[in-house]
Amino acid sequence: MTQKEFKLLFDQYFDAVRNYVFYRCGDEEVANDVAQEVFMRIWEKQLFPEIKKEKALLFKIAGDIFISQYRRKVLEMNYMQSLEINEHESSSIDNLEYKELEKTYNNALEAMPEVSRVAFLMSRVEELKYSEIAERLQISVKAVEKRMTNALSHLREKLAYYEKE
Repeated sequence: MTQKEFKLLFDQYFDAVRNYVFYRCGDEEVANDVAQEVFMRIWEKQLFPEIKKEKALLFKIAGDIFISQYRRKVLEMNYMQSLEINEHESSSIDNLEYKELEKTYNNALEAMPEVSRVAFLMSRVEELKYSEIAERLQISVKAVEKRMTNALSHLREKLAYYEKE
């Protein structure tokens, strides 16, 4: 791959890859890092994506990198939480319950179907209107409403324990 071809590929798809990762995680910094990592791998390994399959390859690499980083982060967080709990065993019950709720919420988000999670995060994190989400995802407003309904039902089901208290 020549430098010119790489630059064209980068210019054409960088924003799309970054947005794809952002909708999966809701963190701009992670999205930027992963998108840069994708293009570094393409350049370093001198991958030559087939015409009309570039986007699929880039999204596949981005997804793999994101999942690897996410797993490392979860492992790190679990380790840090185990240290925190050992250090602060006298922590208040409310603090522990909050951490448990936060963990349950994050697990529920992770377990949520991706299409619902993307719509939910666009609505809650980016504070987009349903019409704006529909436009970005190139779907109908009704489809966005359905995805949000599914996302909220999923969260209600996963967090039902906390509603009873």
